[in-house]
Amino acid sequence: MKHSLALLSLCLLFSAPAYGSDINIYADKQVEVHQNEQKLVAIGNAVASKDDNTIHADELSAFYEKNKQGKTVFKTLHAKGNVKAVSPTTTAYGNTMDYDLNAEEIILIGTPAKIVSQKGETITAEERIIYYPDQQIAIATGNVVAKDAENTVYSDKMISYFKKNAAGDLEMDEVKIYDNVKIVTPEAIATSDRGTYYPNQGKVHLFDNVIINQDGNIITGDHAETDLNTGVSRMLSSSSGKRVSGVFKEKKDNNKDKDKNKVKNSAKTTDPKPAASAPQTSTTAPQAAEPAPAVEPLVPLNTAQPLPSFNPTPVSNPALPSFGAAAFQQENLTNVQ
Repeated sequence: MKHSLALLSLCLLFSAPAYGSDINIYADKQVEVHQNEQKLVAIGNAVASKDDNTIHADELSAFYEKNKQGKTVFKTLHAKGNVKAVSPTTTAYGNTMDYDLNAEEIILIGTPAKIVSQKGETITAEERIIYYPDQQIAIATGNVVAKDAENTVYSDKMISYFKKNAAGDLEMDEVKIYDNVKIVTPEAIATSDRGTYYPNQGKVHLFDNVIINQDGNIITGDHAETDLNTGVSRMLSSSSGKRVSGVFKEKKDNNKDKDKNKVKNSAKTTDPKPAASAPQTSTTAPQAAEPAPAVEPLVPLNTAQPLPSFNPTPVSNPALPSFGAAAFQQENLTNVQ
C-alpha cells in the first residue's frame, strides 16, 4: 500500500523555493493588481502554475514584494472555491488552499480535503492537510482515511515524515498514526490506539489495545504487525509483558453439512415399509391338559318292547290367573346389562 505517493505528490507541489522558478497567475474573467497593497487577484477559473504543477480555483489572490534585486517575489498564495491542485502524479481537492512561502506552510481545507494519485490511492481528511516543506512533514487531521485498491487505514490524525533518498529525491520515510486507528485488509480488521507505517516495507506496527479480528477469530494484545502487501496481521510480544489472548471460532466443514442435508432429504422422500415383526416365543411351560369329564354309557333302546299307550284327557278351559301389580315387585326384577 503506497500511501506515500499521494501525500508525496502534494508535498512536491510547492516544495521548491519560490525563487527557483516563476509562479504564473492568470484567469478567464480578470486579473487585478493592487500596487499599494502589493496584491494580485485573479477571478474566474483562476490558475497559478509553477513548472509542472498548477492550482485551479474560482479565485486566487497573492501578496508579493520586491527583493533586493528588484524582482517580484510572492509571499503568500490563497485559493478559494473548487480548489484543485494538479501535479504529474496526483490531484488534490479542497475548498481552500493557503501557501505561505515565508513560513513554509501549505494548508488544504475541504469537506473533506482529498488527494488522489494516478493509481487510484486516496487520502481524505475532514479538517485539513498541512505540509511544511522546510521540515518535510505533512499532517492530516479529522477522520483521516488512506485507501488503495485492497487496504484502508483509518485514524484521527496522520503525521508523515519525508527524507531524501540516495538519488536526492524526496520520499516518505514513516507515518505516525494516532487515535481510533483501524486497518482493514481482505484478510482481517485490526484496531489500536496508535501505530506507525513504514512505506518502504509496506508494514504497519500497532500499539496499545490492539485487537485483530480475522474471520471471527479475535486476538488481543499491545503490539501487532500488519503487512499491507499480504494483508496478514500477527500479534507480537510487548515490552509491557501483557499476555496475548484470543477467541477462536470453530470452522464449519461445508462438505459434512452437505452430506447431512442429503441424508435428511433422502429420509423425507423415502417411505419404507415397516419390517415384519418376528413371532414371539413364550417362555412359559405348557400346562397339563385337564382330564375329560366322564361320560355315562348310553342305555340301549329296546325297540322290540311296545310303547305305552297314551290317552289324553280333555282339558277344560281354565280361567287364566290374574296378574296384579303386586306380582312385579322391584326386588324380583333382574337387570339385564
